[in-house]
Amino acid sequence: MRLKYNSPVVLTFAFICTGVLLLNQFVFPNLIAAWFMVPGQGAFSFPRDIINLFTHVIGHADWPHLIGNFSIILLVGPMLEENHGSPDMLFMMAVTAFATGLLNVIFFPTALLGASGVVFMMILLASFTNIQKGEIPLTFILVLILYLGEQIVQSFQEDSISQFAHIAGGFLGSIFGFLNRSEPRK
Repeated sequence: MRLKYNSPVVLTFAFICTGVLLLNQFVFPNLIAAWFMVPGQGAFSFPRDIINLFTHVIGHADWPHLIGNFSIILLVGPMLEENHGSPDMLFMMAVTAFATGLLNVIFFPTALLGASGVVFMMILLASFTNIQKGEIPLTFILVLILYLGEQIVQSFQEDSISQFAHIAGGFLGSIFGFLNRSEPRK
């Protein structure tokens, strides 16, 4: 038996995020704040923060934050990457990063970091596995109610979690799922 780099986009993303957190912790203590966090409303500096609209998904506050995100990404991501292909997976992750970052800059005063928008994009996208045109999977409805419903309820609590990024990621995963449907079976 041999090891296989079976999911290049997801695995590379995981290794980069882990490397950035290690570098931030042991070598460059302000690395994440400078390059892997999108600022909130009123603090965006054009053109300097444009890159952060994409890179904020790489930065994580600490190990529990990173492990929480990647326990789902590493579970669901490889199956999605195999189903949709590496280029499409990279595209969906980049769109989700940009959209969640931009929405945060427009609507929220606090900074945003972490891959939880990507996590929720993958969760909702996974509920569309094997969907056919003309169908709405019951799994999608249940996942929508359970995952996004919980985020809507939690958005009324005071915490440092961006439920809005979760909701936006889930919305994008739903759109990607509907757009990537297969032809009907005969």
